[in-house]
This record gives sequence, structure tokens and C-alpha cells, in this order.
Amino acid sequence: MPHKNLAWVLFLAITIAFNACDTAYTPKPRGYFEIKFPERKYKTFDQPGYPYTFEYPEYATIIKDTSFFGDKPENPYWINIDFPSLNGKIYLSYKIIGQGQNNLQKLVDDAFKMTYKHTYKAEYIDENAISTPFKVYGTFYQVGGNAASAQQFFVTDSSSHFLRGALYFDAAPNADSLAPVNKFLNEDLLQLVKSLRWR
Repeated sequence: MPHKNLAWVLFLAITIAFNACDTAYTPKPRGYFEIKFPERKYKTFDQPGYPYTFEYPEYATIIKDTSFFGDKPENPYWINIDFPSLNGKIYLSYKIIGQGQNNLQKLVDDAFKMTYKHTYKAEYIDENAISTPFKVYGTFYQVGGNAASAQQFFVTDSSSHFLRGALYFDAAPNADSLAPVNKFLNEDLLQLVKSLRWR
């Protein structure tokens, strides 16, 4: 009798296995958690003594940058715009043109090189010229693919001020999962550049 039960179970298992092979398999796309974005509102960064002012989102905080790859920043005007709820940060580094080896061409070349260091991971790099009525000129970079920073820019007045910004996330650079956040923060970066004023 036990052999009969074993034969029946074996027959049933084989039948189920063969029937399972007949069904068409449809691969499901990889899913990511839904991200709830905050309401978009801006306030002005207008700290006394700083050589620039701009608008930034109310859901961000400004943090003074105290370390640049373990070294002290070259001047006190380096800041970070932190987005705690989105796990991202815009690093802003400011340089005075003509001070030390900071001639304009070198600063532009350095900004270009820093962006194009992402080439080995980037699928593309789009460059868009920046020009506002407030003597703010430069380039905005959109870096596609799994690059560490998908959005970067530099702006200058061509004589005294040079500001570089780069958006980074505290997460593995995955273009698909970060796409909604990058798209959302793109508007904030553009607002920062559009509202930037030199002092």
C-alpha cells in the first residue's frame, strides 16, 4: 500500500511540473518604493558676509562645509544644501577669481574635468548654457546613466565669482531608482541658478 501512495504522489508531482511549463512566463519590471515628494516652496539664503545669495527649498537645510576630501575648504563660503528626506545633497564650492591660481580658464577647465570624470559610468552628458540678467553665466550638466552625480553646474560673473554645484545621493548610483528624485530636484537646482545674485 505505501508503494501505491508513493506512486500517486510522484505521478501528481510530475503532472503539476509539466503543466507549469505550459504557462507563459511574463517577467515583471523591477519595482521601487513610491517616494512622497514635499510641497515645493522656496526661501532665500542671504547670510551676511557671503558673496552670493539664492533661493533654495524649504525642505532643505544649509550646512557649512568643513571638509574637502579631508582638507579644509579654501574659503568659508563652501556650503552644502542637504535634503534629509530625499537622502541627497548639493555641494557648493565657491572660488574667488584671480586669487592664487584661480584664473577663470583654469576654474572652467577644472569644473569640466570633474564632470567628465563620470564618463566611464555615464551613458551621456548634456551641456546647457546658463545666462541670466544678473551676470550669472555658466554651464548646467545632465549626466545620464549610473554616474555618481547626475546633475552638476558651474556659474560665474567672469571677473570675481565662481560657484560650482554637484548633486549627490547617499545611495548606490542607480539611474532607474534615482530617476524620480533627480527629476524632482532638477527644478530646485534650476531655481537656485535662476535666483542667484552676486554681492
